[in-house]
Amino acid sequence: MIAANIGKIFLNAYNKKFGSNYTAREFFVSKYAEIFFDHNKYLMSAGNSPLENPKISWDKMRTGLIPYESQEKKSERLKKTIDKIEAGPADASIAIGFPSLDLTATTSGQVTNLELPVKTEDIYLSWIGSGLGIGVQSGLSLLFKDEQILLDIYDGWQVYRDFLNNMPELRGNQINTWNGQWISHRYNKRSFDPSNPTNSFHPFGTMKNGGLEVNSQSWTKVLIGIARNYTGISLTGYVYSLGQTNVTVGFVPFNLPRIRQPFELYERFFGTGKREEVEQLFGTAIGFTKACQMGAIGVNALEPKGFRDCLDKGVVPKYTDEDSEKAINFNTYQIWLLSMLNNEQLWEKAQQIASALNTYSCSDKNARKVKSQEVTNLLASVNKKQFIEALTEIVMSSQNVEKLAEVAEIIHTLPVDNVPYFLTLIRFHYAVINKKS
Repeated sequence: MIAANIGKIFLNAYNKKFGSNYTAREFFVSKYAEIFFDHNKYLMSAGNSPLENPKISWDKMRTGLIPYESQEKKSERLKKTIDKIEAGPADASIAIGFPSLDLTATTSGQVTNLELPVKTEDIYLSWIGSGLGIGVQSGLSLLFKDEQILLDIYDGWQVYRDFLNNMPELRGNQINTWNGQWISHRYNKRSFDPSNPTNSFHPFGTMKNGGLEVNSQSWTKVLIGIARNYTGISLTGYVYSLGQTNVTVGFVPFNLPRIRQPFELYERFFGTGKREEVEQLFGTAIGFTKACQMGAIGVNALEPKGFRDCLDKGVVPKYTDEDSEKAINFNTYQIWLLSMLNNEQLWEKAQQIASALNTYSCSDKNARKVKSQEVTNLLASVNKKQFIEALTEIVMSSQNVEKLAEVAEIIHTLPVDNVPYFLTLIRFHYAVINKKS
């Protein structure tokens, strides 16, 4: 029923925008079915409905081994589908997201012995809503009830249809994957041109058999695109997967301001020149499925891959300006730390502390490098107790007592969960200052 609800929200928005008065059946017949199924290649699989022709293989069509289906046959399939919808009952073969009537089938989830009323309009709406899912890497899709997002996804339907009609090598049945690519492109203000929507758009990849397909888009690219276009709000999305086995993750809140935060901070501190590279790093540590298991998705789900060693083991990657890739990775770690702390003032505080520690270490005239070792011990701390104990030794012989005493105060007042992040941020700043000095 979720797809039906999304279809209803979209249809109301569509009628309002275009001044039309389509019912769900009218829109399905005159708009939806024409774009999705009235062609040799479909925008999505028609499942077990009469619309699907299991005898036609795209690969065999591509190589000329099977002729295209006639228009008469296509019209006949549509009529059979409408007749089946009108006759009922609603099941997975004619209503998208509904359970199979076979209770042993892998698509028979959410079965109940209650006779819930299902209107025929809801069946048509389920088809419409199913075409609005945003597919991301991991095989999951998202449905949002926001009217503008749904209308923006709809704008991409005809673009996908044109590609399928004009590119014999491109396989169909990828509408959700396409929606993920389209919406991330549509919301990229730097590259999207409304007058030429396919300019700078490269969503396709090569298949093993020589054909082309739409590549899956990363969930971070999709969400940062949405977050940049919908400022100051949070959205709840329905996360799911429909296929040979249906998967329901459920409703997941997306905190758009917090998702947007690390990207904005990176551009503020390090510029916009490497946006594409940076976007590929955030959110690579756990994947979308595990991110959903957090219960809500915000900045914590954007943890970069490999960062955990820095936090848990006190390891800091080698800083270098000469290697652009390593520098971006290093800076991404720092910005994610700052985003988790959610306090920009701590950036400057961490720099000041790192500078004071570097000064203390460099003042070591002893051949045994006692002060340098004390700083090393301090920076190896991964919790509040270890840090304070190591700091006490330094304060006793430092000339910069006030600044170092301030460190203890900051650490003491920070929430316990934020202490490891701040200590790690100090280590990163120290690595930069030490390298430059």
